[in-house]
Amino acid sequence: MKIVHENVHALTTEHTATEHLDIALQPVILAGGAGTRLWPLSREQYPKQLLGLLADETLLEATACRLDGLSHATPVNERVILVCGENHRFMSAEQLRRVGKPAQIILEPSPRNTAPALTAAALETLAVGHDAIMVVMPADHAVPDTNSFKAAVLCAAGYAAHGAIVTLGVVPRRAEIGYGYIKVGAPFDTNGGHRIERFVEKPHQELAQRYLQSGEYWWNSGIFVVRASVWLAAIEASRPEIYAACKTAFSSGSLDGQFFRLDADAFQACPDDSIDYAVMENLSANGPFPGVVVPLIAGWSDIGSWDAIWEAVAKDNDGNVSRGRVMFEDTTSSFAHSEGRLIACLGLQDVVVVETADAILVADKNHMQGVKTVVERLRAEHGSEVSCHRKVHRPWGSYDSIDSGERFQVKRIIVNPGTSLSLQMHYHRAEHWIVVRGTAKVSCGDETFLLTENQSTYIPLGTTHRLENPGKTLLEIIEVQSGNYLGEDDIVRFEDNYGRVPAEPAAS
Repeated sequence: MKIVHENVHALTTEHTATEHLDIALQPVILAGGAGTRLWPLSREQYPKQLLGLLADETLLEATACRLDGLSHATPVNERVILVCGENHRFMSAEQLRRVGKPAQIILEPSPRNTAPALTAAALETLAVGHDAIMVVMPADHAVPDTNSFKAAVLCAAGYAAHGAIVTLGVVPRRAEIGYGYIKVGAPFDTNGGHRIERFVEKPHQELAQRYLQSGEYWWNSGIFVVRASVWLAAIEASRPEIYAACKTAFSSGSLDGQFFRLDADAFQACPDDSIDYAVMENLSANGPFPGVVVPLIAGWSDIGSWDAIWEAVAKDNDGNVSRGRVMFEDTTSSFAHSEGRLIACLGLQDVVVVETADAILVADKNHMQGVKTVVERLRAEHGSEVSCHRKVHRPWGSYDSIDSGERFQVKRIIVNPGTSLSLQMHYHRAEHWIVVRGTAKVSCGDETFLLTENQSTYIPLGTTHRLENPGKTLLEIIEVQSGNYLGEDDIVRFEDNYGRVPAEPAAS
């Protein structure tokens, strides 16, 4: 491997931050977070980066488009590298397709934090023959001022081209206890980059206030700009066990369409560590990999809690924010989000109310860090509300469990045009299907037939069957399951278009 880096003295010379670089930028998106503080909207199976928390577009879609328009100033690789978990692969791929972004999606067999994820992305970058400058972006951040963001990236890329590992630091707007901080050192030059003096953990309120007043500390955005070979050399030097495990997991991985699966055993052996701990905190100003922080003044937020969303969006004259069916009366500085039912807030102040089909959060806006405690308690009690919503997304569409009893369950199933569920059977349940919209192609045993609106069929227990949508519009059916066991693991797959054979627990 050719390692491209210069020592710190090369960075003390003037360079033009906005010059056209010969080295291409490679967008890298890290999408491994769970977003527990945004429960009940964010769940393990449907985390916050896949949600439209601030607008109709999701946080992942916004991140994927964040470098659009930058190619006039420097080359930008069209293909995005996304690192995510197995459970989120289809939804992530669909959202990238929706915004027209070709992608190589690297699947983590198990969560190992950001340092291994970035190492896998760097190995992929070099594997396709480009020692590009990676622009590493968490998938769950909000950056309203994209022009300022792109200017900061260009500035950072100028340092990265000379061998630096660069992070974007956010000039703080308040004494925030939910973010890590960077103590900013002396300027490298007149282009805006500073030496990184040290990283500090999330502070308590009094210390955060001192950081703000000193002007010496910036928020740690978690956005990095670094050449692929430089990152690999740095992680090998500081955490050789992470480098070795990731290199083995990558070289033994396998391609599955647009998904690249890292080898599970090798990746399981990789230590869990963040970019900050593994590399950034060990950087020395006089070492081979100088650390640089470039200011980001673009309205950045990591959208880590409901009060952060309240702060990030426009408010009414009383300081309230609403999404969905919400009424405010004599209420100030509050946030309400409805997924369906009407929320009426009367005589309240600094309150957060979030409604979903199966859970409601009501909280003081100043105690949002406690949402994580609620989620941990639910997990300890094996509450299903931790992992998934009542409505569950699948690569072919979605299903919503609208009613259930001791020996029955009713689902509303949506099948996208041109897609199909797996060829399967159930040992313990029979199913009744009623088409309410579109056309269904049904395989049941040796028969194959079409059903249109208001027609129905019966799938006996133990019969091989399949549901397809051959049309160009959505197919919607009501499914009534009956039997002595209705768990989602009662499924045997024989054929599947999405690589889910042998069977994994799923709806259909």
